[in-house]
Amino acid sequence: MAEAHQAVAFQFTITPEGIDLRLSYQALSQIYLSGLRSWKKRISRMRNRVIKGVYPASPSSWLFVVIAILATMYMRSDPSMGLIAKIQEHLPVSLSLSVQGQTMLSVLVFSTLLWLSLILTLRFCLKLLLSYHRWMFEQHGHISTTTKVWVVCMLCQRRWRPFNEETSHSSILFLFFPPVVYLESVRPLLSGPGFQRMTVLAAQFENSLGNRLQRYLKLKALWATNYVSDWWEEYIYLRGRGPIMVNSNYYGMDFLYVTPTPIQAARAGNTITALLLYRRKVNSDRVPGTVIPLCAAQCERMFNTTRTPGEETDVLQHWQDSEFVTVYHRGRYFRLWVYKAGRLLSPREIEYQIQRILDDPSPPGPGEDRLGALTAGDRKQYFSSGVNKRSLDCIERAAFFVTLDDEEQGMMGEDPVGNLDRYAKSLLHGKCYDRWFDKSFSVVVYKNGKNGLNAEHSWADAPTVAHLWEFTLATDAFQLGYTEDGHCKGEVERSLPPPQRLTWDIPVEVQEQVSISLSVAQALADDVDCHVFPFRDFGKGRIKKLKISPDAFIQLALQLAYYRDRKTFCLTYEASMTRLFREGRTETVRSCSNEGCAFVKAVESGEGPEHCRRLFRLAAEKHQNLYRLAMTGSGIDRHLFCLYVVSKYLGVESPFLTEVLSEPWRLSTSQTPVQQLELTHTPTQTHTPFYDGYGVSYIIVGEDMINYHVSCKHSFSETDSHRFGAQISRALLDLLSVLTPAKTENSQAQDKKQQ
Repeated sequence: MAEAHQAVAFQFTITPEGIDLRLSYQALSQIYLSGLRSWKKRISRMRNRVIKGVYPASPSSWLFVVIAILATMYMRSDPSMGLIAKIQEHLPVSLSLSVQGQTMLSVLVFSTLLWLSLILTLRFCLKLLLSYHRWMFEQHGHISTTTKVWVVCMLCQRRWRPFNEETSHSSILFLFFPPVVYLESVRPLLSGPGFQRMTVLAAQFENSLGNRLQRYLKLKALWATNYVSDWWEEYIYLRGRGPIMVNSNYYGMDFLYVTPTPIQAARAGNTITALLLYRRKVNSDRVPGTVIPLCAAQCERMFNTTRTPGEETDVLQHWQDSEFVTVYHRGRYFRLWVYKAGRLLSPREIEYQIQRILDDPSPPGPGEDRLGALTAGDRKQYFSSGVNKRSLDCIERAAFFVTLDDEEQGMMGEDPVGNLDRYAKSLLHGKCYDRWFDKSFSVVVYKNGKNGLNAEHSWADAPTVAHLWEFTLATDAFQLGYTEDGHCKGEVERSLPPPQRLTWDIPVEVQEQVSISLSVAQALADDVDCHVFPFRDFGKGRIKKLKISPDAFIQLALQLAYYRDRKTFCLTYEASMTRLFREGRTETVRSCSNEGCAFVKAVESGEGPEHCRRLFRLAAEKHQNLYRLAMTGSGIDRHLFCLYVVSKYLGVESPFLTEVLSEPWRLSTSQTPVQQLELTHTPTQTHTPFYDGYGVSYIIVGEDMINYHVSCKHSFSETDSHRFGAQISRALLDLLSVLTPAKTENSQAQDKKQQ
C-alpha cells in the first residue's frame, strides 16, 4: 500500500472546516522528471528527423552557404548571376522592410534553394555510388580500376559523413526486377519428361500472363519503397495461421565456453542494461554499421513491439517508448520499471530488483502460470477489457520480455553435446508457456547465469537480431563487467519501489483454451529433433588458404552430406540478405546447381582428385555467382512470389506459378554473420523443414571453428539430426582432403626435418 500512496501526487479531504489538500512533493518531482525525459526524447527525435531530412549535408552547412553568399555579395560579386535580383523583384513590398532587408531576405532564399539543390545533387551521386555492385563479382587478386576508384570514394564518404550515424536510408536503392531464370535451378532435380513439362509451362507463362503481371509489379515498384518487403511480411509471416513457436521464431545462444557470472540476478541486470543501451543507439540512429551501408529499417521495430493475433491476419504493434520490461518467474508476471526520475537504473539496481522477484514467495494465480501458451499454440486474442486487458497491455507495451528460468543450461557436465542440444531446445520453445512468443524478442536468463533469447521473425531477420545480441554480450562482459564476487557494478538506491506484480482474473473457459493451446505447442515441440555442434577440425582460415569462399565450401559440403544421407539431391534454400536496398530483407540462393551435383557425383563415384578439384572450382564459382546475384537484387524467388501475389489479386490462375511455389525445400540453410566477437554463438536461424527435410544453420566463428544447428522432425523416420550432423562433419573433412593435394615423399621428408 505504501507504493500506491507514493504514486498519488496529491490527496484532498472535504471537512467541515474546508478542503484539506495534501501534496506529495516526491511524486510531483517524479512526474516532472519523467515528463522532462519524455520531452528530451521528443526533441531528440525531432533533431534526428531534421538531420535525416538534409542528409548527406548537415544543418550547419546551410549557415556556411549563407555566409559564403553574403561574403561574395559584400565583395560586390554576384554568384547568383542575377537570380538574387530576380527574387527581390518578386518579393512582396512591405513598408516595414527596407531595401537592405529585402536584399538580405533574397540572399537567404537563394542560399536555401542552392543548399537544397546541392543536397539533391549529392543524394543522386550517392545513389549512383551505391548502385555499383560490380565489386562483388571481381576475381580474387584482379580488381578493376573502376572498383578501386569506387572503394576510395566509399572510404572518403564514410570518413566525411558516416553512413550509419544520423544518416538517411533514402540513399539505398530500390530492388531491381530480376529475370525469370527458373529452369536452370531445377534442371538437376527433374527427369527428362518433367523438365520438358516445366519448360513448356514457363514459356507459356512468360509469353502470356507473365507480361501482364510484370506490368502491375513495375507499377508497384514505381510507387512503393520496396516492391517485395511489405507483401513478404504480410503473406509469409502475419497471415500464417499456424503456431509461430518453432515454425517461425528463432533463438540466440550465450557464450559457449564462458559464463561471466553464475549469479542469475546479476546476469539479468547487465543483460537488460546492455539491451537498453542498444535501444538508445537505435533511437539516436547511432547503430554501428559496416563500410558498405545496409538498410537499418528493421531496427525501428526492435523494441516496444508485439505481434498481436487476429482472425485472418496478425498485426505488428509498435510503441514509441517504454520505460519498463515484463519479467516472468515461476508462473508470475511482473512489471519492472527500468527508469527512475528520467535516468536509466544502474545494472546493480536492476540486479537488486530482479533479486526481489526471485525472492518473492507469492504463488501464481489460477491459470496465470501457463498463460503464455496462448502465444505458442493456437494463438488468439482473448482479453479486451478489465484487469486482464491492463496486464496484457503491460506485456505488449514492454520494451521486451524477460524470463527468469529455474533450470540450468549450457554446454556443461558429463554430457556437453547432449546438454547443448537441450539448451537449444530450451531457447527455441522452453516449456511452451514460459516465453512470450509474440514479443519482438524475449530474453531468457537461467539459474546458473547462462542466457539467450527467442526472437519473433516477422519484424526482422536473423542478422539484425544477431547484431543486437553480439552487442549485448560484448557490453555485458567487457564494458559493464562484474565485481569479484560476481555482482553487477554500481550503487543501489534502496528506496526503489519493488517490481509490480501483474494481476489476472482468467475465466474457466479461457483456462481451457490455454490447455488446448499448450497441448498443440507441446506436440510441436516434442516433434523437434535438433542437434547443435561446434566443428573444430578447421574453419575459414584453412578454407581461405585454398582461395575458396567459406560459404561455397560449406554449401557444397551440405550437398554432399545430403546426397549421402538420402541418396538423392533436393531443392535447397539458402537465405541471402538484400539490405543493400531500401527496406530489403532476404532473397533465396538455390544452392543445388548442375555444377554442384556433378562434383558430388564425381566424389561419390571415386573420380580422380584432379578431376574432382576442377569440378569443385566450377561448383564453388557458380555458387558464389548465385549468391552475388541474390544480394544485388537479381534473384528469382521473391520476384516469382510477388508475381503470384499479383495473380491472386487479379483472380487469375497460373499453373506455372502454382507449381513453382508449391515445391518443397527439403534442405533449408542459412549463415548468420558474426560481426563483432569471436567468442559468441550468436542467433541461430532455425529453419523449420518440411515434413521430410532438414534445416541447417551455421555460423563461422573466428578462423578455426564453425557452429552448426541441424533440425528435423521425429515424426519422419528417414531423417535424424545427429546422423545428418555426422554426415556434415564427414563431408567437410572429405572436401578438405580432396582439395589438399597429397604431399610427395620429398616434401614429407622436409616436414619431418623441420619438426
